Amino acid sequence: MTVDAQPVTELPDPADYGFTVVPEEEIPAELASLVERVRSLMDAAAHTEAPPEALAAAADAVAKAEELLQGGRRQTGAMVRYTYPDDSIEYGTLTNGVSGPVNPLAPPLALEKDGAGGVRGEVLLNGLYQGPPGLVHGGWLAALLDQALGTASSVAGMPGLTANLDVNYREPTPLNVPLEISARVTGTERRKVFVSGEIRHGGKVTAEGTALMVRLSLPG
Repeated sequence: MTVDAQPVTELPDPADYGFTVVPEEEIPAELASLVERVRSLMDAAAHTEAPPEALAAAADAVAKAEELLQGGRRQTGAMVRYTYPDDSIEYGTLTNGVSGPVNPLAPPLALEKDGAGGVRGEVLLNGLYQGPPGLVHGGWLAALLDQALGTASSVAGMPGLTANLDVNYREPTPLNVPLEISARVTGTERRKVFVSGEIRHGGKVTAEGTALMVRLSLPG
């Protein structure tokens, strides 16, 4: 393929276009703790065999907690700004369903640059992400790969949207164990960015994906 796409040297700041942008380091520790507790609560609710009276008391407690959180609400589409150790910047959606730092539904996945031009991260998926008994749902594996592939394109200076995603499931992926996710850009052609990535458990690839990203037309 013809490699003729040039990375952008600096990503535009979404705040210049009307988006709310929150630096990752300014997310309150109390909010991060709340998100982790709600994620744990979701897992407990999904697997509980508590008696009815305990369920009713828990529902009341959750309702009271919800009231406490109604004081203000961020707009949909708010962004988060990540700063890597090399001072490069990346932007994401604050409530992204796969990697949003304030979204309890999102798996606790943190992707970092791997030093070779790609990204890597580790995640442990509990029973909330179950498909077959004891195994991760294939849809969540595809979502994690899609996120990693898009992030690899972005950190390479070529942010874009997924036009095509192909996932091959090589082995069953178990719950409640550390999973390694990695991705990198493999080629470019005009606005097309080709990326590939894998999910591994114990060094063995359980799922792999390739994607075609179409670069966003960023203001000059």
